[in-house]
Amino acid sequence: MLSFRRRLALVHLVVIVTVLGIGALSAYWGLSRAVHGQLDAALLALADTEVAMLEESASQPPHVHEAPPGTGAPSFARLDRLVQIVDVQGEALARSSNLGSARLPTPPALLERLRSGETVFETLSNFGEEPVRMVSVPAIQGTEVLRAVQVAGSLDDVNNVVEAASALFIALGVALAVTVGWAGALMTGRVFAAIGNVVQQARRIGETSLDKRLPHPGTNDEIGRLVDTLNDMLERLQHAFDAQYHFTADASHELRSPLSRLRTELELALRRPRDPEVYVETLNSCMEEVERLTLLVEELLLLARLDTGQEHIPAESVTLNQLAEAAVQRLESRARERQVALVVDAPVPVVAHIGRGPADLVLANLLDNALKFSSPGGRVTVRIAKEGEEALMSVADAGPGLREGEMSRLFDRFFRGSAARRDGAPGVGLGLALSQAMMNAHGGQIEASNLPGGGALFTMRLPADGT
Repeated sequence: MLSFRRRLALVHLVVIVTVLGIGALSAYWGLSRAVHGQLDAALLALADTEVAMLEESASQPPHVHEAPPGTGAPSFARLDRLVQIVDVQGEALARSSNLGSARLPTPPALLERLRSGETVFETLSNFGEEPVRMVSVPAIQGTEVLRAVQVAGSLDDVNNVVEAASALFIALGVALAVTVGWAGALMTGRVFAAIGNVVQQARRIGETSLDKRLPHPGTNDEIGRLVDTLNDMLERLQHAFDAQYHFTADASHELRSPLSRLRTELELALRRPRDPEVYVETLNSCMEEVERLTLLVEELLLLARLDTGQEHIPAESVTLNQLAEAAVQRLESRARERQVALVVDAPVPVVAHIGRGPADLVLANLLDNALKFSSPGGRVTVRIAKEGEEALMSVADAGPGLREGEMSRLFDRFFRGSAARRDGAPGVGLGLALSQAMMNAHGGQIEASNLPGGGALFTMRLPADGT
């Protein structure tokens, strides 16, 4: 089976030859018709002149503009037009001198058409030394056709012109076909060479070499844009594989730590008989580790469902004011324990188009983080506003704020800031990553920044409900 490159070259060549053939045939037909038309027009003009002369000298014997030279054979040596005047029975009444003793043919079918008043053009292939084109024009006197004028001319010059044009058309067609075919082969060769380089490099790229890129042809054409698109895709794949690698490593570490502690405590409890109080204390400690593992696994499963698009909660009209008030009430007792004030700043009702469950979970995560890093006597404020087509719900605290070097990694999975690690705050670093993934799945996003007076500000941007 022919390769795509050969099929493309073959189709290209067939199209070129077809177009050139149609063009050459059209030009040949047009030229042939034009030169034959010019000869017919010249013959008819001379015949009309002779007919007019016959009408002017109707009382005199018919004659051509020159007397016949004798009885020699027909010749075009002195005059390239043969003229003959005949009556309706086909008898020659007068002839031009270059006809000699020969006569232009007057078959019965021709005479019949002349008697009906028709002008007749004919091609005589076997008359004289050359092919001849002849016109017969009836000379009408009153209402009768009494005579006819026949004028013949050589087709040799016309045929020579047509043959020369044919040879020229063929030569030009061959030259054009070869030139265009060579140019097409050169162009397709370059294109397929660039594609071949891309294919070879693509075969070398695997999971362990996603940092490599496809060779760019150096042009901004379709091939260049295709290579740019594929390189962008490889860039995204590399980031996805890197994120998956780090995610797997971090998840393994986070799962290994509580399992190791759980196994250690169980081994210590089973090493020798102990008092019931010790067993109860050990079981309570194991229960805490199991709860931590359960929460971690549930968050990992939820992230996996969000990544694959399986977690879909229908959007609805949610009044953010009511959502914030309910969240603050649930955390009120914990805020009092930490001596932190929880305040809702919502001057006007704002309605967002989002799933109630995801919005409530994200707000709870943000409030939980704000309480973790707020000092006693601090204040956590939930502000609600509308900005254009977006509904905004922000959580501001009075804690240490965010480090500039950690801002770009806040929403990475299993990332914990230096403050969280220093203070030993509970958590595994999935809360913000999970919150951002849920917002992205519902057409929103979370933005993080530092307040001018200190503290962190997390803003949820949600699609506003237009109803």
